Amino acid sequence: MSAQPEPHTAETFPPSADFAAQANATADLYQAAEGDREAFWAGQARDLLDWAQPFTETLDFSGAPVARWFGDGRLNAAYNAVDRHVAAGLGDRVAIHFEGEPGDSQALTYAELQERVSRAANALTELGVATGDRVAIYLPMIPEAVIAMLACARIGAPHSVIFGGFSAEALYSRIVDAEAKVVITADGGYRRGKPSALKPAVDDALAKGTPVEHVLVVERTGQEVSWTEGRDVRWNEALEAASPEHTPVDVEAEHPLFILYTSGTTGKPKGILHTTGGYLTQAAYTHRNVFDLKPESDVYFCTADIGWITGHTYVTYGPLLNGATQVIYEGTPDTPEKDRWWQIVAKYGVTILYTAPTAIRAAMKWGEEFPARNDLSSLRVLGSVGEPINPEAWRWYRRVIGAGTTPVVDTWWQTETGGIMITPLPGVTAAKPGSAQRPLPGVSAEILDDNGQPVPDGGSGYLVLTEPWPGMLRGIWGDMQRFTDTYWSRFPGRYFAGDGARKDNDGDIWVLGRVDDVMNVSGHRLSTAEIESALVSHPAVAEAAVVGATDEDTGQAVVAFVILHGDAGKGETEELMAELRGHVAKEISPIAKPRSIQAVPELPKTRSGKIMRRLLRDLAEGREAGDATTLADTTVMEKIMQGLKR
Repeated sequence: MSAQPEPHTAETFPPSADFAAQANATADLYQAAEGDREAFWAGQARDLLDWAQPFTETLDFSGAPVARWFGDGRLNAAYNAVDRHVAAGLGDRVAIHFEGEPGDSQALTYAELQERVSRAANALTELGVATGDRVAIYLPMIPEAVIAMLACARIGAPHSVIFGGFSAEALYSRIVDAEAKVVITADGGYRRGKPSALKPAVDDALAKGTPVEHVLVVERTGQEVSWTEGRDVRWNEALEAASPEHTPVDVEAEHPLFILYTSGTTGKPKGILHTTGGYLTQAAYTHRNVFDLKPESDVYFCTADIGWITGHTYVTYGPLLNGATQVIYEGTPDTPEKDRWWQIVAKYGVTILYTAPTAIRAAMKWGEEFPARNDLSSLRVLGSVGEPINPEAWRWYRRVIGAGTTPVVDTWWQTETGGIMITPLPGVTAAKPGSAQRPLPGVSAEILDDNGQPVPDGGSGYLVLTEPWPGMLRGIWGDMQRFTDTYWSRFPGRYFAGDGARKDNDGDIWVLGRVDDVMNVSGHRLSTAEIESALVSHPAVAEAAVVGATDEDTGQAVVAFVILHGDAGKGETEELMAELRGHVAKEISPIAKPRSIQAVPELPKTRSGKIMRRLLRDLAEGREAGDATTLADTTVMEKIMQGLKR
């Protein structure tokens, strides 16, 4: 990885005195965690959660790499997320403002949420689901998705949420691996202005032969669906027939809460296993402190789908554990117009917004006129998640969306970590655009070289976690050897995240992205994210993707694909590409200068917004592009190819 400094590292944005004075998290939090890390986490678990049976044991890591946190305690996730708030007299507080893509909306209070979750838990029990059974959830971003997750947690049935954009084949492999007994799905959901079917994929998956006994079907779009009598059950009818009273099942802290599948390098999905007590502690602690949540007054909006870990921790569990009011939106940010998110912020008075750099860069590309149409003055904290954010997007986010004053928390974490691990604290940290900066109080992280030694300030290497944390994964479902090999073998005794990172001269952490997105050019290790960041800092470039292509002379060569701002592509493109190559050399190093830069109309992205660099690498090395079925727009590679031929 390049040891060159990130552009503008000297520029910092300290919190205002007013914000710091009211912040939940102060510098004392770091001192408390450093003094006694286990006692610190035990305090968070006791303060933020209600325990049916209090724990006396904080951490047992004798079975490393599997940890036990709060092992002799018992609790229930749904009780903590819903019931205790009702018991505390907060039943009339809105838990969820739902905004459907067609414009329909509803508000669910905590009392209403409690009733629906209780009915759904009873309905699942009636279908034969018992504590320990797995339930697959394949739904759009509608309230029933959160209700389904909480209903599973209420009876101690681990849920496996499968992103609604996945194919029947992906659905089948996940259902079979988890041995799911029931699937909860919908006829469809709304996306880009029209109904998008979901149940046909479930029918196709189950036709291959699975352990599934019943399919609960939410009616969302009214589309006609095929029906298998005796197997398929209408959600509304099942809930209406069920009692609104249900006693939550207390489970051990280490009882499985959910399995969430993530892509594996072998092609077989990895079922990341999270348990109850430690995960909930990390979710509540990070949500409260990183976003400075004030549940009495804040309106929180996380744009992630529940099919991803961000939707689990920062839509379903974190906000509800803390008694927050949040907004859930079904559709895309540009439907029907490119200011849909900003309309939602204005409509509900959103105060905290958490989204991805990909979405921020898309909004930049669309133009400032769209946010300018709406009153965004309610916003007081902005968050970024999913990949390293380039400094240019960070500054635009703060300036345009945050009126030049709002703190931006750039968060690093993974499906495997369960919750945020490295981030600024909005009332404490002088933020640096593009840097996640410091491990949270209670989290221990380090950057190591090839020999496993910590790098000095200014150095780069591998990002590792050196001490167990409550929200850590407890394994890969059904394959503990793969768990050990994948995460604990590169640096024995330490969790290797798969990401590269750099320390700046202040010791702050800059995440460079996946190590497999690091190129070796003439012996120099260069991060694709770093070169992409340099490219989009040029005023002509809206978005960029960089790959390493095989090169006889240098081992690998840098090849870039860029989307240009509207007018930039109309002039002498060759001259502009030469200018961009020079710009990268100036911003990073001559060694990072791309061998070639291609202007393209779009970049290949999954529906979660991740760029599929594998497909671009195919193009850069002259191969036919591989499997593109998981792209949000399956025609995008054709568009790119046509653009390259011109």
